[in-house]
Amino acid sequence: MIFTAIFGEIKNPTTLANGPEGFFNFLSTIFKFSGVIAGLFFVAKIILAGFGYLSANGDEKKVAAAWATIWQSIIGLIIVSSAFVIAGIIGYIFGIDILNPTIVGPNEVNLPVATPT
Repeated sequence: MIFTAIFGEIKNPTTLANGPEGFFNFLSTIFKFSGVIAGLFFVAKIILAGFGYLSANGDEKKVAAAWATIWQSIIGLIIVSSAFVIAGIIGYIFGIDILNPTIVGPNEVNLPVATPT
């Protein structure tokens, strides 16, 4: 009880949106975050593979390994991009805005303010 007076009441954030929209907003945020991480991973792999290609110094095994890494990175980026396209199509079909969620911030929630006694 003393913690409620100090910190206020903490409400479940999944109930802020009406119905299943809160769950879809959560999934959309996770989906976008994983897309950003995959993009950063792609850039890092391309840079490292390019460095491996430049430092191969004519060694055919190193050149082949660098090209394999480059192709695998490109295929991974295509898979992640197609996942976003599929999510957009599914969102369009079912009328859910999967790729553009409404993120509820702390200023938009009417939480009770704790007053010291």
